[in-house]
Amino acid sequence: MDVKIEPSWKKALAEEFEKPYFKELAGFVKNGYKEGTVYPPPKFIFNAFELCPFDKVRVVILGQDPYHGRGQAHGLCFSVPESAAMPPSLQNIYKEINTDLGLPIPQSGNLEHWAKQGVLLLNATLTVQAGNPASHQGRGWEQFTDAVIKKLSDEKEGLVFLLWGRYAKEKGEVIDRDRHLVLEAAHPSPFSAASGFLGCKHFSKANDYLASRGQTPIKWVLEN
Repeated sequence: MDVKIEPSWKKALAEEFEKPYFKELAGFVKNGYKEGTVYPPPKFIFNAFELCPFDKVRVVILGQDPYHGRGQAHGLCFSVPESAAMPPSLQNIYKEINTDLGLPIPQSGNLEHWAKQGVLLLNATLTVQAGNPASHQGRGWEQFTDAVIKKLSDEKEGLVFLLWGRYAKEKGEVIDRDRHLVLEAAHPSPFSAASGFLGCKHFSKANDYLASRGQTPIKWVLEN
């Protein structure tokens, strides 16, 4: 099946695209766009992969669903375009970066600059019906993104996986923890951030690990 995705990912996931479940998923998603409003716009479905090629991945952050409101989802978990209001979970992520690393809190919720440094911002489900959270769960996206995580775990070494919340932790069970650093905490949502996300120091721990392997740390906040 010819899937429009960044070339290194196309090669890495070639077998997955030929499986019956993926062909069914592609049909379901295509139909969803024809019959109603689905987010993100089609050109952004694989945006996380476009901005962070397979051979450039250094950190993986797992989300669940794309945002289901107008103008929010653009294919990167927790991220929104410049024009969108800052979501509450991202506000808490920025708070943690501020206390962990002493960096200023950004005004923009766009995390493309993370992706371009090798942070794969991967949602478990890559599409959603407008105004209807979880509407595209159980259709095949989870199987696809499980395969992505397994491929990264098996074929790369020294990645940092940031798993926030029960859902991400369960999804991360396939990761080889002898080959990679896996950091777990509560979800940054306002409902759970105080229960272990705030104060987790994942951003400094990720950078310390990368530095210990001779890699450039991630610039979590762009310098003005």
